[in-house]
Amino acid sequence: MSQPTRSATQGHGVPAGAQPPETTVAVRNELQAIISRQQESATGYSPATGIMWERIGSALGGGKLTRPQLVMLGFEAFGGTDTRNAVLLGCAFELLHGSLLMHDDMIDRDFVRRGKPTLSALYRDEALAMGRNMRDAEHAGHSAAVIAGDLLLSTAIRLSVTAASSCASAEAIIDSFQRCIHHAGAGELEDLLYSLNDSPAKVQEVLRMEELKTAGYSFQVPLETGALLAGASLEQAAAIGGIGSQLGVAYQLIDDVLGTFGDPGVTGKSIESDLREGKSTILTALASTTPAFSANLQLFREQRVDIDTVRQSLEHTGAESLARQLADELCNSATQAALGMRLPPRATESIEGFASLILRRGA
Repeated sequence: MSQPTRSATQGHGVPAGAQPPETTVAVRNELQAIISRQQESATGYSPATGIMWERIGSALGGGKLTRPQLVMLGFEAFGGTDTRNAVLLGCAFELLHGSLLMHDDMIDRDFVRRGKPTLSALYRDEALAMGRNMRDAEHAGHSAAVIAGDLLLSTAIRLSVTAASSCASAEAIIDSFQRCIHHAGAGELEDLLYSLNDSPAKVQEVLRMEELKTAGYSFQVPLETGALLAGASLEQAAAIGGIGSQLGVAYQLIDDVLGTFGDPGVTGKSIESDLREGKSTILTALASTTPAFSANLQLFREQRVDIDTVRQSLEHTGAESLARQLADELCNSATQAALGMRLPPRATESIEGFASLILRRGA
């Protein structure tokens, strides 16, 4: 399948028309205001929690705001004009994303994200400085990540309700927001359970897991709820949400590829952690039908071969090219569906831009 053209994107990797600069500024300002209010409030009853909110603000700073962009895309695609509630809803998704990342770092026992120490690393290091052993210090760091994630989750839910409250489709928006949280949790659970199995999950199992864990809250539901906020029907919102789901799964497929074959200097991702943690990715699912790879993977889990041997065995299966082909097909299907919906040109171009960026990640 052919990839969307590069002309669909503009400088700094932002899809053309996806988010006007004034909306970017509005979202960033609103996020800063939300964090500041929470920090000020918490300091009044718990100085330590005030410090945690300050650290949460630092951890969230500098994000690409993909989810608010998608909320705005869905909103503008169906004629939305008063962006105030769309900005609030976009912030709700960004806070939800921060919450899930905090919890994900704890689940994966990671203390570095994108080359920088996580919030859990700050609390771990403070515990070490107080003389605690590494085991107890890491436990303190992970515990802090649970608490921070819960604070963000609570704030995100409240914000989504506020954003939807004056909308005719308020109940549908709130239901969708809650559903994507439940689906993300289900996907995370399946990811965990698959990692305990002796053999990787099958391709369809991995695709479903990635649809639940990432595609829903990151792509599908931001588009869907943005459309509902603008007055789209349930059917129209579901249709544009379906486009987002395809883009979201494609995004995660490329993420799986970069997790093993990417350049850590470009992606900020380890090329060993997925294999070391026994993660079921699209790569291991595709390669597991190859006896040589399956044998090497088992030997690696028994600590009888090194990580390089497994990576080389995985490379020889051709799983990377197959995964990229799957992502390409999903992106092409999404852009064709956007054309079929006869969305405004600006919205169609933005969807093409997102597809292009997804397929070129890490390049």
